[in-house]
Amino acid sequence: MKKITILGSSGSIGAQVLDVVSKTKGYVSVEGLAVGANIELLKSQIKKFKPKAVSVSSSSAAQNLKKWSKTNNIKIAVYSGQEGLEKLAIMPSVDMVFASIVGSAGLQSIVTAIKEKKDVAIANKESLVMAGKYIMDLAVSNGVSVLPIDSEHSAVFQCCNGEKKSQIKKILLTASGGPFYRYDKDFSKITVKQALDHPTWEMGKKITIDSATLMNKGLEAIEASVLFDIPIEKVEIVIHPQSIVHSMVEYIDGSVIAQLSSHDMRLPIQYALTYPERLPSSIKPLNLFEIGKLEFYKPDFNKFPCLAIAYYSARRGGATPAVMSAADEVAVAAFLNKKIKFTDIAKIVEKTVKSHKISKNISLDTFFEADLWARRYAQKLIKKGDIK
Repeated sequence: MKKITILGSSGSIGAQVLDVVSKTKGYVSVEGLAVGANIELLKSQIKKFKPKAVSVSSSSAAQNLKKWSKTNNIKIAVYSGQEGLEKLAIMPSVDMVFASIVGSAGLQSIVTAIKEKKDVAIANKESLVMAGKYIMDLAVSNGVSVLPIDSEHSAVFQCCNGEKKSQIKKILLTASGGPFYRYDKDFSKITVKQALDHPTWEMGKKITIDSATLMNKGLEAIEASVLFDIPIEKVEIVIHPQSIVHSMVEYIDGSVIAQLSSHDMRLPIQYALTYPERLPSSIKPLNLFEIGKLEFYKPDFNKFPCLAIAYYSARRGGATPAVMSAADEVAVAAFLNKKIKFTDIAKIVEKTVKSHKISKNISLDTFFEADLWARRYAQKLIKKGDIK
């Protein structure tokens, strides 16, 4: 039986991980769960999955949870804050940590888990964008696996099985195109409601907005470059509206290997959970006759400037991707709160990235410092209305 901890069990990915766990009875044991503020949902998860330990964001919420567990005669360790995340990450009984906390907040716990020689399944792309090479080098030195949960990176991982990295010509990273790929009206007039209406996937608000700007695909391009140790120039984005081909790998002999399936996040989650084995799943089988056709288009980097910013950040290197990711978080939050226009997201991120000075000394602290600097800089731009 594989024993796991889920950091971010109240989010979209965390909930789907638990759904997969519930359908693979006897294969997985949930040892730890961490949420932010959704304590009521955590209580229901505790009752169903019976973890040994949990963590919440605040000490007051932890105290309330301790009282609740005592009243209900539930024996469980309750932690809080960053320390709580790290305690869950190093539980002796845990084999794998599922990292699905959005943003940079999950980075330290990922590093802690790897240092404790725990395999890590990552849905938190921001951590890999922020400090990807550091994470991957650390994983190699500790002899652990870093498994992608994103459907695209899981597809690439599967397409690379049994192949030599030196024989990869390029990674073809597919993108649905989001709600605005064919949109021909004024992008500055796009509303929050429109941007949250994704045509294919059901995701959290931040990821959905990133999909609308295609920043999500820019982040994924950097993530692919890091995960598979390949130059960003060899990662090509392909718009594929049907979201059936989840990504492809082209080899030097001209062969292109693709991974296809129904668009359901539970499949890459289950693959990461059971790797290197495969188990039957409840996911709807792929019916190519129903689909009828598969389309592929080139992305428009002018229409979606966040893509160009992501590639620029990757080439610039250092902590620049961390700066980009942090600025994007701030800008997306401001858009969701209706403080800026949809088109201002890219402007804020670009201005922040190009104002950042690269540090020659790279350490984990460098990434955190760059992240903090970028947030403050982006917030200052928004507050001053200095967006051109």
